[in-house]
Amino acid sequence: MFKKSLWSFAFLALSMAGCTKKESSPTEGGSAQKGSSQEIVVGEFGSMTGPNATFGVSTHRGIELAFEEVNQKGGIQGKKLKLISLDDQGKPEEAAAVVSRLITQNNVVALLGEVASSNSLAAAPIAQRYKIPMISPSSTNPKVTEVGDYIFRVCFIDPFQGTVMAKFAHEHLKAKKVAILRDVKNDYSVGLADFFTEKFKALGGQIVADVSYVAGDSDFKAQLTQVRSTQPDAIFIPGYYTEVGLIARQVRELGIKATLLGGDGWDSSKLYEIGKDSINGSFFSNHYTTESTDASVKEFIDAYNKKYQEVPDGLAALGYDAARILISSLSRISGEITSTAIRDEVAKTKEFKGVTGVITINEKRDAIKSAVVVQVDGASNRYVTTVEP
Repeated sequence: MFKKSLWSFAFLALSMAGCTKKESSPTEGGSAQKGSSQEIVVGEFGSMTGPNATFGVSTHRGIELAFEEVNQKGGIQGKKLKLISLDDQGKPEEAAAVVSRLITQNNVVALLGEVASSNSLAAAPIAQRYKIPMISPSSTNPKVTEVGDYIFRVCFIDPFQGTVMAKFAHEHLKAKKVAILRDVKNDYSVGLADFFTEKFKALGGQIVADVSYVAGDSDFKAQLTQVRSTQPDAIFIPGYYTEVGLIARQVRELGIKATLLGGDGWDSSKLYEIGKDSINGSFFSNHYTTESTDASVKEFIDAYNKKYQEVPDGLAALGYDAARILISSLSRISGEITSTAIRDEVAKTKEFKGVTGVITINEKRDAIKSAVVVQVDGASNRYVTTVEP
């Protein structure tokens, strides 16, 4: 998917961490005046390496592009934005550690991250304790923003995403029987599976099997043999692309003809690289489509492609939108830029025109926005439909 090595991102993250001067712990609600008076320091944490590294790399690139654009225009209040990005390797314990470091050593005034809900849930209590606003680009589990009033997201949440795919299975595919294959150690997968199940049953559908796996598994044939015996019309797999690609291949090897369905965790060019033709024709919910005719979306795609020589996926678009909402909030602060002031402005976000749709932050600090359903077609995802909230 991307030409630069993931190792270069890991080295970059470690280099930035190693070169950072250790400072005393901040008081609650940091100030941009700490460190250089000409900089506003923002932290980013994500899975730059590990099994789901395309999530972190794509998100980082979207954020980086947004920061470069504002800095080229003079920054905020004459100050340049400085992004400090640390790799959490896709591990919850590392997410907690790097967020602590960003707050207590780098004195960031805001945080951007993470993609995986499990990692956000590990980091959010730390951000909340220090009163540092944290904006997740794409953690969809409802529990993330329930941590506290400094935690936000710019993506839709799983109750909506589960409803979107349940309705799509029922109305578009005319599916009567669906089997579910969930990652039982993943908050995102478990939550999305539950919300899909609830809605599909409410629509009159039947869940004929609900089997599980754990991230890192490579053999799913025992579970899929059980699924095959139930003769489902579709199989809902709310996991991440690394396992989904392998599952798709084994589904077809066992002769299962059911349509495969999933959520935004599928969104990576690695999905087709792993799943090959077995994943073709499958459907998943996502945050935006590269086939959009909107001028601002086209501008983003062109700018991203020019800088990174690739078409941005949904994670890149969400990273860009999260950064731009933070930038917009910063620009509205007339006095001293503090974490509390940033939090207050982010909470006021209404009808923000993002690449991934029009975003309004509600009283629960969740984004109210639309979703799209796309179909896997080789290395591309073809637009099928848009579902409004």
